[in-house]
Amino acid sequence: MTLIGMLHQRKDPRTVRKSYAFAIVAKAEGADFVYFSPKAINFVNKSIKGFIYENGVWKERIMPFPDVIYNDGSPEKLNKSKDIINRLREIIPFTTNSLGNKWNINERLKEGKEFSKYLIPSKIIKDLNDINTFLKDFKEVVIKPIDGRKGQGIYFIKTTKNGYLVNKNSEDTQFTEDEFSKLFESLLQKTAFIIQPYICSKTKGGLAFDFRLHIQKDGEGEWVITTIYPRIAPNGTIITNINNGGYTNYLEPFLKQEFANEEAYNIKRTLEHFSLALARHLDELQMLEYQEVIDEIGVDIGLDQDQKIWIYEVNWRPGCPPAFYLEMDVVKNTIRYAMYLAKNQEKIRQKIQQLKHKNMEKRHIPIIAITGSAGKTTTKSFIASILKTRMNIFESKDYWNTTEHTKKHADEIDSSHQAIVLEYGMAYPGVITEHCTIIQPNISVVTNIGMAHIGNFNGDIRQVAHAKSELIHGMDQEGTLLINNDDENSKYLEKEKFRGKIITTGINTPADYRGYDVSYAENGMNFKMKLHGEVISFFIPIFGKHHVYNAINAIAVADYLGFSAMEIRSGLLFRKPPRRMTIYHLNKSITLIDDTVHATPQAVIAAIDVLKNIAPKRKIAILGQMRELGDLRDEQYQKVGKILVEQEINIIITYGFRVDAIGTGAIMAGFPPEKVKHFLDKDLLHKYLLEILDVGDTILVKGASKTHMFDTVKFIETTFGEVE
Repeated sequence: MTLIGMLHQRKDPRTVRKSYAFAIVAKAEGADFVYFSPKAINFVNKSIKGFIYENGVWKERIMPFPDVIYNDGSPEKLNKSKDIINRLREIIPFTTNSLGNKWNINERLKEGKEFSKYLIPSKIIKDLNDINTFLKDFKEVVIKPIDGRKGQGIYFIKTTKNGYLVNKNSEDTQFTEDEFSKLFESLLQKTAFIIQPYICSKTKGGLAFDFRLHIQKDGEGEWVITTIYPRIAPNGTIITNINNGGYTNYLEPFLKQEFANEEAYNIKRTLEHFSLALARHLDELQMLEYQEVIDEIGVDIGLDQDQKIWIYEVNWRPGCPPAFYLEMDVVKNTIRYAMYLAKNQEKIRQKIQQLKHKNMEKRHIPIIAITGSAGKTTTKSFIASILKTRMNIFESKDYWNTTEHTKKHADEIDSSHQAIVLEYGMAYPGVITEHCTIIQPNISVVTNIGMAHIGNFNGDIRQVAHAKSELIHGMDQEGTLLINNDDENSKYLEKEKFRGKIITTGINTPADYRGYDVSYAENGMNFKMKLHGEVISFFIPIFGKHHVYNAINAIAVADYLGFSAMEIRSGLLFRKPPRRMTIYHLNKSITLIDDTVHATPQAVIAAIDVLKNIAPKRKIAILGQMRELGDLRDEQYQKVGKILVEQEINIIITYGFRVDAIGTGAIMAGFPPEKVKHFLDKDLLHKYLLEILDVGDTILVKGASKTHMFDTVKFIETTFGEVE
């Protein structure tokens, strides 16, 4: 059975009248019910010390965590327990979520645009000039507390020959200009107010009225109208709230009394349609902005003399209607929806993701995904850094590139983001397809096709390209695709049926975006590109020609999105991902290169090129395993050994199972055997380093992250210490 919890700041349920109705209806609907307060929560054993209702009596019990929680407490009084409640929200779904105060809701509806035409012009009052400006424009205004409830603290104001007429609590008071100034200067110091023009909604008898629309979700998670009823103010005031002397009526008799028959029917249908449409709209805005749903709203609206609807305010916890014996109807909907919510979390999560995707498509925001055998993270970081110069973006964390990570990203992305930059990793067929079903990109970058995970693809580079091509098949088919023209294996990518725009990048071959004059600088790389007929010089604060390719991809994406050369140059001065060509300048003029996140043959060869180009004296390569190469392992290791010889590396040190094949390849290519060392014990490797490291050495440490080569980086850095 579903266990429904009611959270309240009061410990004793007997002091909360609503608790009885909830307990009784829950039992009738086949659910268990427990009442509890924040101090009753035990996170260690996931239990609460709450109250259950049995045989007309509340009994204290130790209960497991509820499946769903109805939050009925006062937001202000529960605020002191917000850390506990926020922690609880991460574990258990809440039926009730805050829409914010009057101003927040007003601003959200403005941004959503669909219902902005129904909003009364509003302003947060900063000083008396705001009131006078509104009075000059609208003649009659209403001032209300931004966090007000139940019609409290509302002022009706209009100007007169002698000053100002102010109505509060059914009483008219005439103020001179000085008296008025003193009154509102005092009020504004105590709380925040908003000001609106007065919308005249009056009965034939001259009484102010409005409509309360009460809408809830039912047991299917759908919005239903609980009730719509008019609220009529007593004579001499515009405040219709029941707590201030207002009264209610049934909708149809009221409409027939105030309007012609056909007119009354049309107004009723309009109010019903408006109720459900506004509820769905606010629910969607809540999903887009906060990744959560709402369950109930109360909307107060007026009709002007032209029968145009105006939204007075939206209440996210409206309470039960004060008449018509509807209390049990309201509770029944709440309980049934709570049971639905408890059982349909995955369905709701998928709905939120679908809504986000539709919203991103509607807003045409760039959704950029990067895949490839090497360079994904750095390319992602370059692109994000450039886009941040102008946009509020969502960027996946460094190395967060699994499908589980993409699911988390889908939950975190909201309507404030103007661009999305993600990294899609894969080790097996079908993985990138899953990425794309979670978040479909409209701009895709394939950095290259290399040996990463080739052991999972029968040693066939074409199969790797086929798996990477899932990004092309899964992205928006009218989108934009970037491909590396210099990468020989990228010719196997399946782009023939792609209908969108294809952009090529490169250095050695003609391309849409081509870098040239690539050179090593003191702390990174210099290169040039021609953009829109103008030659632009670029610098990136990371070593390696392979990172120039990553930068060119980022430049191509940014230029395609309309970023200026100045913005691009600024964005390329990025925060480098950790352990990617991180340079340590140590004592004894020793330079240490940390590149210990991933290791593929392609990446190792690129790192060796950096070692050769920045080392002033002796060059030492410490290399660990390159994983998932399958039957190609020894062949690729020996190829790396040969490259080490060609790049004139002075000492080769290898670590890990079968990695000695690198040294074998080097010796076969003519490298002195005495300059090759292999270790299976990291402590012995470190002891050897103490024996050989000397002034002016440059050391590259490279290996798959699972071999923990960073331990060696820490050892060298700790032993010699960084230059202060």
